[in-house]
Amino acid sequence: MVPLLLLVIVVMTCTDHPVIMWSGFAAVLLLQIGIVVYGCINIQSGYFVQALCKGKTEEKIVALTFDDGPNATYSGSILDTLKQYNVPAAFFVIGRNIEGNEAILKRMDAEGHILGNHSFSHHFWFDMYSTKKMIADLHQADAEIKKATGKLVRLFRPPYGVTNPNVKSAIKRTGYIPVGWSVRSMDTAAKDKAHLLAKINNQLEPGAIILLHDSMEITAAVLPELIESIQAKGYRITGLDELLNIRAYA
Repeated sequence: MVPLLLLVIVVMTCTDHPVIMWSGFAAVLLLQIGIVVYGCINIQSGYFVQALCKGKTEEKIVALTFDDGPNATYSGSILDTLKQYNVPAAFFVIGRNIEGNEAILKRMDAEGHILGNHSFSHHFWFDMYSTKKMIADLHQADAEIKKATGKLVRLFRPPYGVTNPNVKSAIKRTGYIPVGWSVRSMDTAAKDKAHLLAKINNQLEPGAIILLHDSMEITAAVLPELIESIQAKGYRITGLDELLNIRAYA
């Protein structure tokens, strides 16, 4: 921010031509807006929040993470596949989805998967909430998770991966560990299994955190092939806590 403001001052003081002066000011302002927007929507940028998006390792290990559950239609199938291949995963759950799906959440926990907070509401405008309202929303999700499993989670993934000063403040005041990803599968928009597999496999690297959704039919359908293809490349799928060397629960 400061270097760009200095650039504005330079532009404004180094010329007395009004067209050049205001054109330069507009260009710098648009650049600043672009940087801020990019920082908001790209959790990997670390612009507002230093989220954990990749493991610091040269070992060929990766982690699978699933957002937006528990889902009555597809979470069970995904859990069946993970159990079949003896593969751990992390589930960043939405608090409002837990009621009626407590058994699924308990199964996730019982089968050794990690649970994380993905907000209670997952509201489209969550990032526009005040810090106080965000914290209340996150604590409401924590309460639902704890009621079903007895565990208090420490990991938080912002809805849509969007961050801003309010999200930063909420994380700082609550002590959550923010978690992002390094491989965004875009499975919520995918229509073709082969294309989805290729997209993920082409981004694999040591320490990768793969973002998936246990609310999507295509994800449940492609998961066996995905696990097999990852392993065929010589990678081991490990728990997110092991990959990042963190504790998932308080």
